Formats: sequence, C-alpha cells, structure tokens
Amino acid sequence: MKVIQVVGARPNFMKVAPLHRAIQKLAGWTSKIVHTGQHFDAKMSDVFFTQLELPKPDFFLGIGGGSHTEVTAKIMVAFEKIVEAEKPDLIIVVGDVTSTLACTLVAIKMGIKVAHVEAGLRSFDRSMPEELNRILTDSVADYLFVTEESGMQHLKNEGVADERVFFSGNVMIDSLVRYQEKAKTTTILEDLGLATCDYIVMTMHRPANVDTKEGLESILELIELSSKDTKIIFPIHPRTRAHMEKFGLADRLDQAKNLIMTEPLGYLEFIQLMSNATAILTDSGGIQEETTYLGVPCLTFRDSTERPITVTLGTNQLLSDLDPKKTYAALVEILAGKVKKGSIPPLWDGKAAERIAAQLAKIFA
Repeated sequence: MKVIQVVGARPNFMKVAPLHRAIQKLAGWTSKIVHTGQHFDAKMSDVFFTQLELPKPDFFLGIGGGSHTEVTAKIMVAFEKIVEAEKPDLIIVVGDVTSTLACTLVAIKMGIKVAHVEAGLRSFDRSMPEELNRILTDSVADYLFVTEESGMQHLKNEGVADERVFFSGNVMIDSLVRYQEKAKTTTILEDLGLATCDYIVMTMHRPANVDTKEGLESILELIELSSKDTKIIFPIHPRTRAHMEKFGLADRLDQAKNLIMTEPLGYLEFIQLMSNATAILTDSGGIQEETTYLGVPCLTFRDSTERPITVTLGTNQLLSDLDPKKTYAALVEILAGKVKKGSIPPLWDGKAAERIAAQLAKIFA
C-alpha cells in the first residue's frame, strides 16, 4: 500500500505527523508527504518539521499565494503530476485548507481513494472558505474520520452513508499529547520575561477579522482594553501585520502598552506559551481544541465555530457579537478567577492516528 499525505498550511503539520508515524508502522504500507506550499515560510516550515519529527517532504510544490481560485488551480495541476508518477493507493487529506479540497478533487478524478481526517465539522457560515472546503471534501471523499460527535450528526444529516464514516478522535491532540512535556524544555517564557499565568495570548488571522479596517480596529480596541489589566503576547500573523500597515493602524498597534509582539512561533514554543497563559484570545479553529485539552480558558473572537464541543464540553467561549467591550468583560471575569471549567472530549486521548491507521488497514485488507 502506497499512501500520499498532503500538507498545505501549518495546522496540517500537527495532524499529519502522528498519521505518518502510524501509517509507517503498518506492515507493507509506505507513506509519502506532499507539501503544497500553500502557506510557506522556509524558517517556520523547517522548525515545524523538525519539532514534529517529520521527514523532509517527499514533494514540495511551491504554490505560494494568490486568490482562492488561483491557488486551487495551481495545486491541482502540480499535484496531478505527482499522482500520475507515484500511482498511490490512497491519498489522505486533513483539515479544511485549500490544499485539502484541491488534492481531493485531483484524487477523485483520477480514481484514487481519499480519506479525509477531521471530517464533518461545520460552522454553517459559507462566507468562510474553509466551510466550503469542508463540505465539498466530505461530499466526495471515500472515508471520513471524525473528531467530535457533532461531525457524525452533520454527515448523517447530509446523507453520507454510515460505512464511509468513522469516529476516530482528534489527531491534533495526538501531537499535543506527544509533545506537551517536551514543550516545557523550551525557554520561551524566560525569553519573553513571563511568569505562569501573568499574561494572555492573542492570535488573530481570519480574513473576516483582519482584512478590513473595521475588523482591525475592533482587534486594536480589544488589545487596548485588555492590556490595562495584563500582558498580551501576540505572535502576529504576517497577514495581520500587513493589513495593519495597509490601513494606517501600525503605529497604534506599536504604541499599545503591555503588548509583546513576536514573529510566528514554533510548535513547542507555542504549546508552552498556551499552557501557562491565564487565557487565550483567538479566532483560530485548532487553538479552540488545544485549549480545551489543556484546560486553559479560550475566548474565540468569531460569530460561529465548527468545533462546538469546545464550547459545550470544553473551556471555549464563543464571542459571536464581535464586540471588543463584551469580549473584554469576559476576560475580566477570567482574570478575576471566574473560569469556565471544561472537560476533555471523547477519544481526545493521543491515539486517534492509531485508530485511523487500524481502520484503514482493515478497509484495505
């Protein structure tokens, strides 16, 4: 059995790393990694591959940026050549980035079986490109591996046959479980002059939040309010920084008190930063899951989430009205010790990749 696994953006690395190890352990199976380069920073990609103990990608497509349509088309053309040459038996895609959908379409058109890991998640907001990627990928992929119970129900509602769907748990948590102790050996807290629980972490990169002046002004107001009470560590996404400059807001960002901005961080450093934070302010999907596992309060600055179990069972609060003052009020509650207690969802136990590999071995036996 020859398997190709696709990564296109940083969140994919944490999901493919445990899958690659689990597939390689199956007798007679080989796993190769294709990095589309959809999101690519040479320094950060190298750090992630090293920290997650991934081999150098077997193929790097070097796609780079562009419109969603342009990136999808470029990935499909380049990936088709890889599939023609390698003739894999199975292609595994993870998550919901453009690479996920583009490589799925190539595989299906070429008659290659596709497994989608992290299937069934739905925000019900079709203005999000990721939502369209999720829906379209799930509609054509052969095997759907689901992280949380809501995903099972969504796929059932969409008429997906039960034999295509498997409740496997969360492979992103596999990486977190594996590297949580190793993350403690990093010096990120000392480097930034931080003590445990004397800061919050912010990440903001969603187009809805950072591509408009209004969205950025809301983020700035949130920073200015929150930094009165605590330090804010902000590993700033290049997209966010670029738009701050575009709309003439960079000076206001730079002048914010108690704000420590950094470049995007390595995986281990970021785990350590999250683990010791009082709270996280984010618009990321994966961070909602990681904070739920870590038991760290999370305030999600979005009007919907495709990961509802992080709200119903975990430590996440969805701030759907996108009001900086209300978000700050929720943060003040956390800083005062009124913390939402969560629990770890079913099968978020560090063994999801093993279950997926075992199921695939059974399917292809």
